[in-house]
Amino acid sequence: MGDIRPGPPQLRPGRALAHTTGASGSGSPHRSDGRSPQTPRGARHSGPDGRPGTTPPVPGRPTSFLLLLLLGLPALFFVLITWQIVTGGPLERLDERLSGTLVHPDGTSQFLADLGNTQIAVPVLAVVLGYAAWRARATGTDRWWQPSAAAAALMALVPAVVVPLKHWTARPGTPVVPPGVGYYPSGHTATAAIAYGSAALLLLPRLRSPLGRRALVAACAALVLGVSFGLVRHGYHWPLDVLASWCLATVLLCSLRLLIGPLLRSGSPPPRSSQAPAEPDR
Repeated sequence: MGDIRPGPPQLRPGRALAHTTGASGSGSPHRSDGRSPQTPRGARHSGPDGRPGTTPPVPGRPTSFLLLLLLGLPALFFVLITWQIVTGGPLERLDERLSGTLVHPDGTSQFLADLGNTQIAVPVLAVVLGYAAWRARATGTDRWWQPSAAAAALMALVPAVVVPLKHWTARPGTPVVPPGVGYYPSGHTATAAIAYGSAALLLLPRLRSPLGRRALVAACAALVLGVSFGLVRHGYHWPLDVLASWCLATVLLCSLRLLIGPLLRSGSPPPRSSQAPAEPDR
């Protein structure tokens, strides 16, 4: 009959099995020439338990890094500007020359500057705080009151930070305003940025449409830029007064975002796609 011997079958010469190591002994599966396989699975590294797999990316890590970056750079710029103002450095002299070319009081600049008054910006924020707290409580969100309370506390912190800086720097105003000191940084700019910025942070999770979110951010930025332009154009503040308040407000708003971010995400409505009824199994 034939030579029948017990034991596992032996490989025939010149044949290659799909799941044996390469002929060159490289240990690479699926290939007999020692090269790495072309499938995505072959490019994976072993996981912590030794099985094939990749470590999934950590959600939110790029956002956290960006927020930390937005905390560090504006703080550094604020320190640099303040140092120039206190010491009368070249940046302050350049600022004064620039202001001379920008100042041109008119009705439009007065209207825009008034949008940074506490009588306007703070009531707008108060309405948003009440709405955000009501919506969070209606949806059964845990600690529904904390985001609104944190934003209110941040608004109250603005004068506690700005007023001592005004007294310490004692910067005189532009030639347009009455003689006096205490114009650095701009309190109106800081008030507008914190009030309208905090309102946008609280409303963004309530908007499911990307277009609506972009429109809200654009409206907030337009309000703050409008107030800043009006203050400089009318001569109420030097440009560096406004720029320093931008830096200060960015640090405060990013700190608020890091503090209340998890609470806002837990109370945000689900996306539209998740509310669609699932198709029955066939």
